[in-house]
Amino acid sequence: MFLIVALGLHLPLFVYPLLRLADWLDAPWWATVIAAIPVVGGQTISRAFLRHRRDGPARVARLAVDSLLGVSSVVLLLMLCAELAVAFAGVAPAAAAQWVLGIAVAVGMIGTLVALNPSVVRVALRSPKLAAPIRFVQISDVHIGSRSSAFLARVIACVNELHPDFLCITGDFIDARGVTVDELRPLRSVNCPIYFSIGNHERYEDLDDILERLESLGVHVLRSETMRDGPLQIIGIDDKDDALQVRHELQRVMVHPEAFVVLMYHRPRGLEDASAAGVDLMLSGHTHNGQIIPFNLIVGRVFEHVKGLVRHGRAHLYVNQGTGTWGPVMRLGTRSEITLFEISPGENY
Repeated sequence: MFLIVALGLHLPLFVYPLLRLADWLDAPWWATVIAAIPVVGGQTISRAFLRHRRDGPARVARLAVDSLLGVSSVVLLLMLCAELAVAFAGVAPAAAAQWVLGIAVAVGMIGTLVALNPSVVRVALRSPKLAAPIRFVQISDVHIGSRSSAFLARVIACVNELHPDFLCITGDFIDARGVTVDELRPLRSVNCPIYFSIGNHERYEDLDDILERLESLGVHVLRSETMRDGPLQIIGIDDKDDALQVRHELQRVMVHPEAFVVLMYHRPRGLEDASAAGVDLMLSGHTHNGQIIPFNLIVGRVFEHVKGLVRHGRAHLYVNQGTGTWGPVMRLGTRSEITLFEISPGENY
């Protein structure tokens, strides 16, 4: 079934645009065959042979094929528009092909710049449980392994500029085997406590080694565990593909109703259960808000909440769109995000 779905996606996203552009540009057959290797087979080659390689050439190759994937939906839309222009407006096929390629390159460059430069999103809330304001930062889905240590260093520099009381990392921080302590070393420069809950990608990789490396850098890993600091309680729950995971795991920890309770759970599911248990603010990620249009439409069919702040009872859920990216280092119609929460004393709203 997977192969059938993959083939079904390849035909419109890669095969049709390649063959049509080659025809319009009057490219020789051998050039079309050479271009087809990375365009049509790049994702298969990347996932099968390059996924766990950490060397520079492998990174460049993965970046190239993932960039093709990133702009594929844009190219398909442009091709359909170009077909109409050629058929009904008298535009020369070669000119249409050049416009398609030029616009696709420009869109890809803009999407890459957006992905490389996360925006700071500020969220202001109130709680009668607090006597003094608190401010903290959430990052999620950084995807170190796919993304570099240099990107992490830029993220951490931005976090430090916000002067948070603590930092929450809500999963998918690492997405590859063999990520070293040196690659994670920018975490040592964080000027506040760090709390971490695992995401699905940590589960897919060498989870025990990942957690050992994070703990060696001073990160507090919370696995159905809680940290209490005065009027604040922070709870972390492991990611699991189970709609009742939040309900089940909150039954294992003691929620202090007098505290301002922050729950870290990677998937944006279980808000109703979190609210019933006495959670004030639930932090999630995972969705990337689709990362690249039109995948946001697909994600919206899977998850009820895909980005931003929502409320149920006295509890809020915030879904971070992802600080990093998975696959293409590209954002189209979404943005990479670092979230700053400012919680003030007062009646909840």
